Amino acid sequence: MGGGKSPFSERLAVMFREAGKDEKRIVFLCLWVTRFGKFIAPKRYHEAGSAEVEAFLRSLEAGGAEGWKVAQADEAIQVLYTKMYPVPWAGKWAVPSALETRSPIQRLPVAKGFLDARFKGRRDDGPVPGMAAGILDGMRVRLREKHYSYRTEQTYLDWVRRFLIFAGAESEDDLGMDDVKAYLEFLAVDRRVAAATQNQAFNSLLFFFGQVLGRPFEHVDGVTRAEERRRLPVVLKREEVTRLFAAITEDYRLMTKLLYGGGLRLMECLRLRVKDVDMERLTITVRAGKGDKDRITTLPVQAVQELRAQLERGRALFDSDRASGLAGVALPDALERKHPNAGKEWGWFWIFPSDRISQDPVSGGIRRHHVNEANLQRAVKVARAAAGIEQPVTPHTLRHSFATHLLESGSDIRTVQELLGHSDVSTTMIYTHVLNRPGMAVRSPLDSM
Repeated sequence: MGGGKSPFSERLAVMFREAGKDEKRIVFLCLWVTRFGKFIAPKRYHEAGSAEVEAFLRSLEAGGAEGWKVAQADEAIQVLYTKMYPVPWAGKWAVPSALETRSPIQRLPVAKGFLDARFKGRRDDGPVPGMAAGILDGMRVRLREKHYSYRTEQTYLDWVRRFLIFAGAESEDDLGMDDVKAYLEFLAVDRRVAAATQNQAFNSLLFFFGQVLGRPFEHVDGVTRAEERRRLPVVLKREEVTRLFAAITEDYRLMTKLLYGGGLRLMECLRLRVKDVDMERLTITVRAGKGDKDRITTLPVQAVQELRAQLERGRALFDSDRASGLAGVALPDALERKHPNAGKEWGWFWIFPSDRISQDPVSGGIRRHHVNEANLQRAVKVARAAAGIEQPVTPHTLRHSFATHLLESGSDIRTVQELLGHSDVSTTMIYTHVLNRPGMAVRSPLDSM
C-alpha cells in the first residue's frame, strides 16, 4: 500500500469511511483488498467474479488463517464490490467454514489475584501470534503518520509485539485492560525491569490502544510498579578524559570530543549536519533532541581544527554521491516532501557520514546514512581498556562528565540545564553530588586513632 499514500489506497480508505467502518480497522481492510488484488493478478478488480473471491477466501483458510482473518477479508471484499465496483453478485459467494467457527478468549471478571491466576506462566518471548503481523503493520503506518522517529517506531513496535505474545489473543477485539495490567505486572515482578523500562512499555501500549485500536486509556490502577532507583552517574576525572581521547582511534576522536565538549547525547552527535555547527560563534545546534526539542550548546575551540578537516573529508563523499546520482540524505518529518531536493544540499549532509551506502529502512531508497552508533560505542569501550580506566565508560559517560566538570568549575546550574537540554532543573541536580561531597569535610574516626 506504500504506507497508505498511493491514490488507490486513499480511495479505498475513503470508501471504507463512507461505509461506516471504524477508523482503526480501515488500514487492515485496505490491506486485505490489496492482498486480494495480488491473488487475482493479472486480472483487475472489475474483471473478477464471485468464484475468484471464494477461491481467495478458501486459500486463506487452507493456509491456516484464523477465522477472524478470513471474516475480515470477506468484509473488505464485500464493501469493495458494493461501493467501488458495484456488481449484482456482491456477497453471494460461498462462505468458508472458518467464518462460522470463532472462539474468542473468554474474559473473566477482574478480581483480587486475577493476574496470578490467569496469566501465570505467560512469557513475552515465544512465537508471535498470527494476528500480530497485520496489527503491527497498521501501527507502523500510524507511527509514521504521527512523525515518530524511526528509533521510537522500532521500540514501540517491539514492546507491542512482546505484549501480543504475552496476551496470546486471537484478535484485537480480545485485547483489554486486563492484559495491559498483567503485562506491566509481569515486567515488574518476573522480568524485574527498571522503572524507566516499564514506563517505556506503558507508553508503547498507550499509543497502541489509543492510536491503533481506538480505545484510549490514561492510566492503569492496581499494578505493581517497577522500583525507581536513583543512581549516581559515572563521571570521569579530567585526566581520564584526556587519556581516553589519546587512546581512541582517530576516526572517532572528534566524536568523543563533541560528546564531552558539548554535552551531547550519542545520537545527537551522530545526527549532526553541516548547517548545525557555527565555527565563528562556537555553537552547536541540536535539532529534535530528546523530547523533540531544539537547543544550542557550546562548540569547544579545541575541536574546531579537527572539525574543519572532518568537513573536508565529508565534502569529498558528498561530491562523489552527487556525481553518482545517489539519493540525498534522509530528512526529518515531512521536509522530504516539501523540499525534495534539500537532501542533496551540502548544508543537510552529515558531519559524520558512513563510509558505506545502505538502504533506508523507512523509504527503502539507497542513500548514505551517518556513522552507526554501535561503531562509536565499540570504539569507546576499546579505548577505555587501552587507557587503563577501571570504571565502565560509554559515550553517555562523557555527557555526565561534561555536566559535572562545568559545575565543579563554578558554572550556574541553570546554564548547565540549558546546555544539557533538561526540561526540569531537578534532572540536572543529580550532578551536584560532586559539590556536596558528603563526608569530605569530616575526618574519619579511623584517622584519629
